[in-house]
Amino acid sequence: MHPFQRPLLAAAILSLPLLVSAHDQGNDDSDRPLTSKGQAPLVEKVKRSTAHFKNIGTALNEGWVAATPCVSGPTAGAMGVHFVLPARVGDGQVDGDEPEALIYEPLPNGAMRLVGVEFLVIAADWTSKHPGTAPNVDGHLMHYVGEPNRYGLPAFYELHVWAWERNPDGYFSDWNKLVTCNKQAAQ
Repeated sequence: MHPFQRPLLAAAILSLPLLVSAHDQGNDDSDRPLTSKGQAPLVEKVKRSTAHFKNIGTALNEGWVAATPCVSGPTAGAMGVHFVLPARVGDGQVDGDEPEALIYEPLPNGAMRLVGVEFLVIAADWTSKHPGTAPNVDGHLMHYVGEPNRYGLPAFYELHVWAWERNPDGYFSDWNKLVTCNKQAAQ
């Protein structure tokens, strides 16, 4: 090894934990190759596979059911209303073409606007089918949510993809400051 390469190698090794930590947070899209449209490939895949669900009636006709009220963020922003396809939630699998949840933002006129999706797998289901592996969606590591949690679910892994609403914190951040539950029509 050339003497000038040693400091570069040392710096690369010392920065590795920082790079892994940033990647695990899921908020930084800079490590993902961008397509010609400037989006991560998973975002484009989600858009292709969910475009027909922009009309919530299509989702309802295909068996998607409301699983949460409008979920607002702890400090700013929201997720929205999650509609799930029950058969996918408990299957112990994740597939970039088949999200477990569609996320809609409620609008003042009672309409729902598709803003993103969530990939979700129950931790015990994943572990039983894939021992010793971490769940990921097309190379994006999923976030672990322990039990108890605000959703009343057993421990699970999740990954949000903001394919239909820009998110200033990144495509894969849990909360989106541009989504709100405040527009929802009065019940």
